Amino acid sequence: MAQKRKMMHYDESMTILEGVTVEKPRTHYRYLTETPGFVLADNIVADSNMPEFPTSGMDGYAVRYADLMLGRLRVTGDNPAGSDLKDIVRPGECIKTFTGSLMPEGSDTLIPIENVTVEGEEIIIDEPVPLGYAVRPVGEAYSQGDILIPRSTEIGFAEIGVMAGLNIEKPMVFDKPVVAVLSTGSELLQLGEEQTSDAQIRSTNNYTIEAIVNRYGGEALRLESPRDDHEGTLQAMADAVEQSDIVVTTGGVSVGDYDFVKDVIGELGFEVLFRGVRIKPGQHIVLARKGDKFILALPGFAYSSTVTSLLYLLPLMGKFTYRDLHLPVVKAVLREPFTKRAKKAEFTACNVALEDGRYSVDFHDKKVGTSAILTNMLGGSALLYTTENDTSKETGEEVNVILY
Repeated sequence: MAQKRKMMHYDESMTILEGVTVEKPRTHYRYLTETPGFVLADNIVADSNMPEFPTSGMDGYAVRYADLMLGRLRVTGDNPAGSDLKDIVRPGECIKTFTGSLMPEGSDTLIPIENVTVEGEEIIIDEPVPLGYAVRPVGEAYSQGDILIPRSTEIGFAEIGVMAGLNIEKPMVFDKPVVAVLSTGSELLQLGEEQTSDAQIRSTNNYTIEAIVNRYGGEALRLESPRDDHEGTLQAMADAVEQSDIVVTTGGVSVGDYDFVKDVIGELGFEVLFRGVRIKPGQHIVLARKGDKFILALPGFAYSSTVTSLLYLLPLMGKFTYRDLHLPVVKAVLREPFTKRAKKAEFTACNVALEDGRYSVDFHDKKVGTSAILTNMLGGSALLYTTENDTSKETGEEVNVILY
């Protein structure tokens, strides 16, 4: 009689996942305006000070601070932005200077237009300002050699602007990890397919996981569901491995007669890092690797495959860009009792709210049943996380909640 495989503790599976490294992540240079959503593969370092010289922060008059006590100064010139002014501010004088202009030699303060009255070729000081007012000092924004944007930062609008200011036309970025999604099962119907049997069900896992992949910086590869036999599964997975960095399968990892995925993984030469974890939902989960390629085999039920994708797929994707894609965990207060249902790490759909800086959760309209109820994740939902050793909780107790 075959010995029953002992399942792994959730923490142990996460420790193994944490230890996974990608030896040779792919990178490429990409034109700056086409980089939003990509991840930097190198530090962005300032090659100069910003600004390089004292610069006006507003429209006004460049003066010597000591001259403000005179009450009246003679205007000797204009200094528009971009001009290469050679004039010097001498005692008793000032130069009209505009936002972004270099401060003229001899000046140390800018008095705004609103603080003076113009009389002919002179200004009257109506309201003095402190020394150095409205003058941007050298290196105000950054200094030469500063790391402005560290590697593994996802590029957004601010990063675009900073790199444009440094004249970086093509930053180096990581390739997005390609994730092939295979939903196994002869009973599955894809979008648009006509149902011809009551035994057929709509495939949702592949579309849900594709959305997760794209949302968190990957590139999802949509593939047809394989035939529900050994040869069909083997060929489909071999093709998927060839085209992707990570193959995610849903279904076929349980103990049924038609669950072929777990067998095919070994035939493709992959080393199993772990198989079977004491979690609810999704205990029949497998992670395997071959070089820098991975297979993540998830259960077939919709809620199970979605939750385990959030827990395992996201951190695995982060390995390809050196990012931490673990979802945030926060403390929250129960607004109603929670019943612990299994001696496992449990991830239970709940409603989360943030009030006065504190999170709270309840289970209103969350159905109790199998791991197929994906609708429990709609709305302002989160995952209540309890460990193997946790017990049922009472109203007002503090719990851990994973936000997604």
